[in-house]
Amino acid sequence: MGFLEASGVAYRLDSGRDLFRDVSFRVNAGEVTALVGDNGAGKTTLLRILAGELTPAAGGASVQGGLAVMPQFIGSVRDERTVRDLLLAAAPAALRAAACELDEAELALMDTDDEATQLRYAGALAAWGEAGGYQAEVLWDTVTVAALGTPFDRARFREVRTLSGGEQKRLVLEALLRGAEQVLLLDEPDNYLDIPGKRWLEERLRDTGKAVLLVSHDRELLAQAATHIVTVEGGTAWVHGGGFSGWHAAREARVERMAELRRRWDEKHEQLKELVRALQRAATMSDVMANRYKAAQTRLRKFVEEGAPPLPPRKQEVKPRLRGGRTGVRAITCEALELTGLMAPFDLEVFFGDRVCVLGPNGTGKSHFLRLLAGAEVRYTGRWRLGARVVPGLFAQTHEHPEWQGRTLLDLLHRGDDGRAGLDRGTATAALSRYGLARSAEQRFETLSGGQQARFQVLLLELSGATLLLLDEPTDNLDLVSAEALQRALEDYTGTVVAVTHDRWFADSFDRYLLFADDGTVTEVPGPGGAETARTARADLGR
Repeated sequence: MGFLEASGVAYRLDSGRDLFRDVSFRVNAGEVTALVGDNGAGKTTLLRILAGELTPAAGGASVQGGLAVMPQFIGSVRDERTVRDLLLAAAPAALRAAACELDEAELALMDTDDEATQLRYAGALAAWGEAGGYQAEVLWDTVTVAALGTPFDRARFREVRTLSGGEQKRLVLEALLRGAEQVLLLDEPDNYLDIPGKRWLEERLRDTGKAVLLVSHDRELLAQAATHIVTVEGGTAWVHGGGFSGWHAAREARVERMAELRRRWDEKHEQLKELVRALQRAATMSDVMANRYKAAQTRLRKFVEEGAPPLPPRKQEVKPRLRGGRTGVRAITCEALELTGLMAPFDLEVFFGDRVCVLGPNGTGKSHFLRLLAGAEVRYTGRWRLGARVVPGLFAQTHEHPEWQGRTLLDLLHRGDDGRAGLDRGTATAALSRYGLARSAEQRFETLSGGQQARFQVLLLELSGATLLLLDEPTDNLDLVSAEALQRALEDYTGTVVAVTHDRWFADSFDRYLLFADDGTVTEVPGPGGAETARTARADLGR
């Protein structure tokens, strides 16, 4: 039976600032513990410490039953790595090392077929077997069939960039949940999964006997699967021993207790200081009072040395100002529009002020549709047009912006771009403060957490003056506070919103729902649940 235990873990940034300290908790077999907190609080850093990738400033972690890790980048792989490479990335270090040696030995044998190279290759094969490589290949065959519908022998050399983000996630999750390791660290495992995929994950998490620690911002997944909540805030962490449904109340109660303890300490501190001041005046006139004065000084010193109770964590406030503007009545018109190879032709009219939620499985063309509306090069037939004064602004799901690499947030805001004026330092800093990014102003964009990158993208949409927001999974990386702030901002936004999302709580805030089905049809459905109803109805008709 596996378990994970963190004891007094602390981490210090290169700047010398403590990111967190004294983090202690335990995850037992059969428990699904969610790690939550504001973007940039250190959730991914803590996972990397527990995985052995980073060295803590203090404390440590112990694991029993074997450890497997799914990093955050799974789902956004766009390089030349293969399916085998991706599965190895989530495999134990010993297996990765054996695979690397085997690959190098095979390449050497292709160049030089001498006895030494043959012996090296034989040794690499033996090491691969001893590391569990052949058992892993049997597992991977089951995994690729389950996730991709293809045996491992046929899928192993397929480039990962040809898979959708959801297929990448499902592939690695199948491997970890079916693998031998009894402790799993999952960094945002639900990102890129469609709604059926999220429900599959919830069911597998509820049924697993493994010890699971995960980072997720999906409120429905947290409500359905998490048995415990570890919250990283205020430079430390605390544990809620129940599910997500009671977490908000527990957090408020904790903040109130911390505030009350600090208030009492401050009152006592002031009383002792006032006593010392009063006795100091009296000590000049009496030896007896002088002794009392010294005793009061000692009492005050010991009181201060014991330390004040910690202050309640500062509440993160994210305040988007998505203003938009008036446009023509018809914001989007599509006539017999077909994205080549992805869907059947469809007609669509979207009117000013509509909130359109685009639903459907991965790989059905939802993101391509948003990119087309944003003006990107996407192959299509039919006709589409935007209405008068409609200015599109795109939120990209993968945060891929190579043009921002190496540039700080202040630099990006100061210089502006084609659709956005530059800002002076004071205005830029004020804007970053509203998104909780002031402390990251001098950081390069690529060094931000996924949630911080998402918040910065929303800020740029605000500054662009877009009257049509095209949002591709905007809440995937946003923390709970930021996601709720975005929802409130969209309610006040003057303009039209088209959003692709698999966040069921976020989807409930829209008023129109467009389903991109896996059979290529595009239809309007009555609500988020209507997507499931429509799929069932088509399956019945097919039978």
